[in-house]
Parts: sequence; structure tokens; C-alpha cells
Amino acid sequence: MTPFLGVFFFLCLICMLLFLYTRSALPPVTDTAFHVFQKIYLAVYLLAMAGDWLQGPHVYALYQSYGMTTHQIEVLFVAGFGSSMILGTVVGSFADKYGRKFNCILYGILYGGACITKHFDNFWILMLGRLLGGTATSILYSAFESWLVYEHHKRNFDSDLLGNVFSHAVLGNSLVAILAGLVAQVFADKFGFVAPFDVSLTVLMIMVILIYYIWPENYGDKTSNFQKSFQSAFKSIGTDYKVLSLGFIQSLFEGSMYVFVLEWTPALSPEVKETTSSGTSPGSSQKEEVPQIPHGHIFAGFMVSIMIGSSLFKLLSKHTSVESFMRPVLVVSSLTLAVPIIFPGRQLLIFAAFLVFECCVGIFWPSMSTMRGKYVPEETRATIMNFFRIPLNMIVVVILLQNLAMKVIFQCCVGFLLLAAIFQQWLYNLSKLPTHGRLDTTKERHGEEIDEQKERLLDEPKEEVV
Repeated sequence: MTPFLGVFFFLCLICMLLFLYTRSALPPVTDTAFHVFQKIYLAVYLLAMAGDWLQGPHVYALYQSYGMTTHQIEVLFVAGFGSSMILGTVVGSFADKYGRKFNCILYGILYGGACITKHFDNFWILMLGRLLGGTATSILYSAFESWLVYEHHKRNFDSDLLGNVFSHAVLGNSLVAILAGLVAQVFADKFGFVAPFDVSLTVLMIMVILIYYIWPENYGDKTSNFQKSFQSAFKSIGTDYKVLSLGFIQSLFEGSMYVFVLEWTPALSPEVKETTSSGTSPGSSQKEEVPQIPHGHIFAGFMVSIMIGSSLFKLLSKHTSVESFMRPVLVVSSLTLAVPIIFPGRQLLIFAAFLVFECCVGIFWPSMSTMRGKYVPEETRATIMNFFRIPLNMIVVVILLQNLAMKVIFQCCVGFLLLAAIFQQWLYNLSKLPTHGRLDTTKERHGEEIDEQKERLLDEPKEEVV
């Protein structure tokens, strides 16, 4: 048994014990209506994530099997991030005007279309698939959360329970990722690299059917046009420093996280040493063969670490505010990615640091969602969330195009995470100040919006009836 597999089993034990402890140590939720609502959301959300995870492991391998060059594959990946940055921002903002339910259904259709393009050995058709997939990803990370936050407040559930939903979503997402990886491998082995994409298409269509029949529709400001929606979003980001700081934190952390996904394999791979073989001409050398790292075991360890992080979030949020405990979490995350810079080649030490980083990711996801639920205005929620994704996609695209050394890439990530910690401190300071009439998105605000709309209608001049 490899050390990586041993660590995975050890982490599973910790995760199980921590999960049981949180269930016994924290007061149970007795609201039956909330439990039903949580299950309705998680059933759809986890199917949406499964559709995404099923595609991830074999994208690169499929492109290689079609004879694509390394440069062509890099261009395809950059196109995916670029479409998420540009097209995704526009399409994702449809949620506020045309409905979050509609946008989530659009996610399934667009990503399903991306799966269909994988059947064609043609660069431009595959490029279309990357554009569709990148656009769908922006919807995945904005419309689903926007629908959840609105419905949660609309149904008058306790605001503190929102973090509970996000924590279970992260926990379930990690389980789904591990299961999707196993299922994708089985289908790829039996039917070829395109088979996992067909499974993903099936899952996405089931998700679309569920959304259509069991989710109600909700909107942001459906009366505004896109220009007004973008202007309102820019105004909220520019005038509310809490929203602005959230945008910086999300972009810096998630940008570093996506770069980490691309770089953990070379960071954990043993260095290839060149040795001079006897009997060869002077100056000639050959590369020493080194064992491949067990990617599946490492990935599974990362996912269990994220699950541990989601349980830690529930414990931390019961003792202090999210704004407070995220400060040390971001500092710790920056220190973990400094390990491959300070100790290059120390495989197990780097692996341990990466596991701690993934725990931080598990804390970050529900924490960020909770803070967005508190501070991001409802009428432009999806639009603002997609604006946040523009700089994080730019970070990934720039780093991909620069062909930087691995040490420099991790140095950038450390710097980004330290900046995120500074912005988190700023947000914490702002959260201690009185609101002074700033926009609030708690459940009480929804009742105030309805009253304001009634007042506007009453104040409007009415045509005189002759």
C-alpha cells in the first residue's frame, strides 16, 4: 500500500469521526419544512456537480486520442476559461431578469451540448464545446446559489441555516466527485474516452427534468434591462465596500485554487534526473525512469480533505463569525502553497501541505456562499457573482499563457492568498461597523422590498377616468 493510499484511509477515519462529532455536538435542526427544502436543493445541485465532475478526468485524454497537439489542447482549455469570463458573465446575468430556474435549466442544455461535441474529431467542433462548457460553468457557480438564497429567505427560514445548506453541499460535492471519478473510469475502460461524457449528458438531462418539475421560479429585478442590470451591479460593487471586498477575496482565492488544480501533479511528481550511461559517447545522457504518482489516490485524499473542511466550517461558525475565522484560514492557505517553494522535491511534506490547503477550500466554499448571502443585493445577485468570476478567469488564463516556471506560479498563488487575507480583514472591520442604510439581503429585506414597490405604485399618477 502506497503512503498516499494510507493517508487517504486515515483521512476517511478523521472525516467520519468529525462528521459524527458535529452531529452530536451541534443542536439538531428540527424544522421539517427546512429539511424538505434542503433535500430538494441538494438533489438538483449534486446532479449538476456530477455532470461537471464526470467530464473532468478524461477531457485531456480524449483530446490526445484525437491526435490534438499540446498547443491545440492548451488553446482549447484557454478558450474554456475565456468563454466563462466573457460569455458566461452575460448569460449568467440572465438569471436575474429571466429567472434562476430558467438559467439552471440552460446550464444543463449548454453543458449537454458540450458533451455532444466530444463525439467529433474536429478542432473547431471541440472548440464550440469548450465555449459551451465555459459558459455553462459560470451559470453553475452563480444561478444555483442565487436560487437557493432567494427561496431560503422567501420561505422565512432562519438565516443561520443557510450555512448548513452550503456545508452539506460541499460535503456532498466531494462525495459526488469521488464517485463520479470511479464511474467515469469504468465507462472509459469499457467504452472509450467519450463514454463518460455520455454519462454526464444523461445526468444533466435528469437534472433538467427535476428542476422543471420541482423548483419554483424566482427572479432578481426582472423589470430592468441588461444595461440597467449591469449598471446596478457595478454601482453595488463600487459603493458597497463589503461587496467589493468579497469580489476580491473570491477572485484571488478561486484563481489560486484553479491554478493549484493545474500544478499539483508536477509539484508532487518526483524530479526526472538525467544520468550518463556507460558505453555512450561523452556528453550523452538519458532520463532516469521514475514511478508515476497515484493520481486517483491523491485526488481522493483531496476530496476527503474538503469534506473535513466542510465539517470544520460548521464547528467554527457556531463559535465565531464567518468574517472572523476566514482571516486565519486564508493565511494558512497561503502558507501551505509556500511549501513547494521552500521545500521543493519533498513529496510527502508537499502532499501534507496540499491536504491542509484542501481543508481550507472545504471551509472557504460554504463561508464565501454564506457571506454572499448576507451582503450581495438580491436583485442583481447572479450578475454580481458572474462579475466576480471575470478576474479569477483572467488570473488562470494569464498564468496558462505565460508558461511560467512552477516555482513562480506558486509564488503568485501565495501572493494572491495573502492579498485575499488582507481583504478578508477589511471585510471583518466593515462587518463591525453599522450599516448606515446600506443594502442588506437578509430575509427581512424581502418584506421591505414588497412594501417599497407598493408605495411606488400608490404614488404613481393615475389616468383620470372620463
